[in-house]
Amino acid sequence: MIIRKMREEDLASVAKIEKMIFTEPWREEDFRKAIGDSNNLYLVAEQAGEIAGYCGYWGIAGEGNIYNVAVKDTFRRKGLGYRMLSELIRRGLDNNISAYTLEVRCSNTSAINLYERLGFINTGIRKDFYNKPKEDAVIMWFRTIQ
Repeated sequence: MIIRKMREEDLASVAKIEKMIFTEPWREEDFRKAIGDSNNLYLVAEQAGEIAGYCGYWGIAGEGNIYNVAVKDTFRRKGLGYRMLSELIRRGLDNNISAYTLEVRCSNTSAINLYERLGFINTGIRKDFYNKPKEDAVIMWFRTIQ
């Protein structure tokens, strides 16, 4: 398994995974815009030519807003999410990103547990943040020690 920067040729696979997992998925074009901005960083995990997962942040003023984290069903429960996010944070430091934030559905306890293992802290709730179904989001922050 390798973790590398997302490329244009990955977008169809990434968008397909996104559509399988999320009720309001990003389109291929959304990912194209994300990877086209030098402030952002998007990674994929690849095994034998297959995209197993992806994650990324939008960077601004030393902070990374993590918008996407997904692992294909067949690759879940193997530590891939942890590995991808650890690598995202490590590489973000090279881009002067020292703090990260994200929102996660309140009901997504497995993701919340993953983020907590990485050092993210629950800092609040965004009411009715998600649609399909309507649900609150947990706001989480991670700050690196420099």
